[in-house]
Amino acid sequence: MSFLKKPELLIFDCDGVLVDSELIATAVHIEALAKCGYIISAEEYNDRFVGMTDQQSYSVIESERGLRLPEDHHESVMAEIANRYARDLRATSGVRQTLQAINLKKCVASNSDTAKLCLALIVTDLHNFFWPHVFSASQVARGKPAPDLFLFAAQNMKTPAGSCLVIEDSVAGTQAAVAAGMTVIGFVGGSHCLPGHGDKLAEAGAIKLFNDMAALPQILADL
Repeated sequence: MSFLKKPELLIFDCDGVLVDSELIATAVHIEALAKCGYIISAEEYNDRFVGMTDQQSYSVIESERGLRLPEDHHESVMAEIANRYARDLRATSGVRQTLQAINLKKCVASNSDTAKLCLALIVTDLHNFFWPHVFSASQVARGKPAPDLFLFAAQNMKTPAGSCLVIEDSVAGTQAAVAAGMTVIGFVGGSHCLPGHGDKLAEAGAIKLFNDMAALPQILADL
């Protein structure tokens, strides 16, 4: 694992990396989908849709089942996720100490829409580590696994793509970073990460895997 030079910018995904949110959001999604006649387990939902934008997942679901989700489906889901975030969401263990210890430029690039992304960071008291460098797929034409979001973040941070290091937990996010010409380290410490998840990230292009956020400063020092 090596760069030609030290990375200049560290780009974090949010859900499943900075905050342990995936199981909360998945529970809301599968409950709402069940009301529409689409039954899916949490394990299958995470395997298929984590890392996609909500709109991407809705499109797949509607296409394969020939159904039409209610017009207010997304708004209802987001409202319930906001309620559960306020009650249950926690920052990933060790992440605050890690962010304090890292002197590199940092930003967030997430497939979540802007409101959900900012809420997650505010509820977990991580917002001030990044603001205003918080980028959402809603700001670009295509979310992950397309490279648009990561390239948008790098451009706004005035950093060449090849000098960016991405911390990702999803296959779609890893594919997006690789497509953007960035190096990716896969985080597998989220509560949604099942055995074998790291293998999928490595296959998608992650050059290293880790499951303890407190280990990241040393990983960066060893680059």
